[in-house]
Formats: sequence, C-alpha cells, structure tokens
Amino acid sequence: MNENEQKQQGLQIELAPDKAQGEYANFAIITHSSSEFIVDFARMLPGLPKAQVRSRVILAPEHAKRLLGALQENIMRYERQFGQIKMPEQQQGPRTIAPFGTGKGEA
Repeated sequence: MNENEQKQQGLQIELAPDKAQGEYANFAIITHSSSEFIVDFARMLPGLPKAQVRSRVILAPEHAKRLLGALQENIMRYERQFGQIKMPEQQQGPRTIAPFGTGKGEA
C-alpha cells in the first residue's frame, strides 16, 4: 500500500473500553539508552512517600522525537485557543513533571 492509499483510507485505531477512561498521571520520568526512550507516567499524591508508576511507554528514538514534535504542535494550538500555559517556578534538580515539591508530604 502506498502513502496516498494510506491517507485515503485513514488510520484506524482501536481503543479498548478499559483503556478509554485513561490513567491520570502528574509526574513523569524519562530515561534513555542508545536504542530507546522509556517514559514512566506516575501519580504523586500529597502525604504519600513515593509516586506510583501507572504506565510505562517505550519508544524508539525516532518515535520519541515525533512525539516531541506532536506535543509542541498541540501545546501551540492549545495556547492559541486558551491562552499561555503558566508554569510555577521550579527548584533546581532533576527535570521531571512533578506537580509539587518532591520533599516529604504531610496530610
């Protein structure tokens, strides 16, 4: 099948009901080797001592770069529609997407 035939048919994606609800993550850790990128999506809650990994995605380097481009494009579209995403000031340390300080939480 050539590229034009693929575009005409469109990409069909199956989304199983158990995956359709999604998995909330507010923390991600990205590691890599020469052959793959590993993205662990976790949920970190105040008062709990550690984040729980909810999903792990393993990508080839080329796919990781495509994902980066797709995220950049979608963030630009989002900000055009809804306004700039404001980022809180973050302390120096490992680069993660932690939603709040990673120190000991209190309930």
